[in-house]
Amino acid sequence: MPPSHRLAIMPSDTDRAREAAEILRQSTDFVPLAEADALVVLGGDGHMLHCLHHMLDQGRVIPAYGLNYGTVGFMMNKPKSSRPLEERISRAKPLAVTPLEMVATTGSGVEERFCAINEVSLLRETRQTAKLEISVNGKVRLPELFCDGILVATPAGSTAYNLSANGPILPMGSNMLALTPISPFRPRRWRGAIIPDHYEMQFRVIEPVKRPVAVVADQKELRDVHAVQVRVAHEMKLQLLFDPGLTLEERIFAEQFHF
Repeated sequence: MPPSHRLAIMPSDTDRAREAAEILRQSTDFVPLAEADALVVLGGDGHMLHCLHHMLDQGRVIPAYGLNYGTVGFMMNKPKSSRPLEERISRAKPLAVTPLEMVATTGSGVEERFCAINEVSLLRETRQTAKLEISVNGKVRLPELFCDGILVATPAGSTAYNLSANGPILPMGSNMLALTPISPFRPRRWRGAIIPDHYEMQFRVIEPVKRPVAVVADQKELRDVHAVQVRVAHEMKLQLLFDPGLTLEERIFAEQFHF
């Protein structure tokens, strides 16, 4: 970031984040998001995702610098520092993040399109196991998967829901996606796949009336889906800012050595 830039601020609705925002406003002249060169996000990873989606929805994406006033804060920076906020942002290292684009078709024939920064998940809606057909680039790779669901995770999201479902951690810059089943029943030994990020994936729900499935793109959910397509939206670029030595890239790499 240049040494002189206009900043906007978006705190989460927690008391900690709001109090921190009030303190920052005493020393920083923030501007509306539409006029800003960078966005300061106060909260946790969930709030960061909310802010990134808000910018995508508005059609104007600027670099986002997060301060952790949440729980994990994997996508955030440490909240306290001896350096002023403007100096921290000027010294910050940018990291490009490319979202997924999900196109889903419901039982009524309605087509919905959402973006996901972490993952797209297909999940069973009832006690009935989901039954899915999985294709890659139009070729059926798995005719039937009985499971609670399946997810497609980006490197940025590979340490979130994907990791809890025993999916692989993907380093930033790997140009790969994790395709991870959730509680697979048949075939028992299939544990997922690692897919190049220029491939497209298609999912067809088998017996959708008997075995209804919902799809979730980060925080947006759509029920009664019959078909889902997922690809990387290379034309959409998000940018996160991190203090030197504490980037998301380093955190994801280090996570592979935690046990």
